[in-house]
Amino acid sequence: MSNVDLELVQKLEDKAVEIRKNLCTFIYRIGTAGHLGGELSIVDVAVALYYKYMNYDPKNPKWAERDRLILSKGHCAEALYTIYSDMGMYTMDYMVEHFESLDTAVFSMHPNRKYIDAIEASTGSLGHGMPLATGLALGARMSKANWRTFCIIGDGELQEGTNWEAFMAAGQFKLGNLVAIIDKNDLQMSGPTKDTVSVDPLGDKMRAFGWDVIEIQGNDMYEVCSALESLPPADPVTPRRPICIISTTTKGAGVSFMENVVAWHAGSLNKAKWEEALESIESKRKVR
Repeated sequence: MSNVDLELVQKLEDKAVEIRKNLCTFIYRIGTAGHLGGELSIVDVAVALYYKYMNYDPKNPKWAERDRLILSKGHCAEALYTIYSDMGMYTMDYMVEHFESLDTAVFSMHPNRKYIDAIEASTGSLGHGMPLATGLALGARMSKANWRTFCIIGDGELQEGTNWEAFMAAGQFKLGNLVAIIDKNDLQMSGPTKDTVSVDPLGDKMRAFGWDVIEIQGNDMYEVCSALESLPPADPVTPRRPICIISTTTKGAGVSFMENVVAWHAGSLNKAKWEEALESIESKRKVR
């Protein structure tokens, strides 16, 4: 692992606490089910990307030179909405008012590029984010555009064949400007991932497909920052193996009663559970 500024890690850890609280508040306020288990598991990675490691301007989400992030596990979009709100792009009141409303919907359980400027691709048909990200990375090479493409993928999605076609193509074309981040929380809607179709040994498979692999604990901000610090400079032209970060996480990370509980793949929060969730998140705040 590379050396990482511990003050930065603390700052991002505190931001992740704030985002987790805001996410739970958002789910409570919309009064419908969110995919909190998988949303909470990606918070640390998403916070590190948006607040430090992606070249991104929230005041100009269509900036041509921005890094692109494809959220392949689109059912976890509420985690990104919460970050957009915190960055000043939308107020929470606006998001609640326009969440799956009959005539004025902007936000929904799955992200819609047509209505949300910060969304790079409408996703949620699981398994198709990685082909989109591969196409973006290849397009950047053809345009000699010096930006990077990130793709956050759920481990359950890896049971879809289009991911492996994309992995194979990215390895073939040596798209060094492409970073896949696999959120390996080992649970999917129907139960443990290994009991549906096992994706292991994941690291060996990705290496065999021509990728460099970094394996981390994805709910440990120090490890997340170390992995992202270690990325080589974005270079769309020079052929180089694409990079896969296998981010082992806990589904429902930060909320004790949700952690590793498959029932929280999707669920809503009443007032008592919302308050319990906020207390649990705060109790897990790290002090360095």
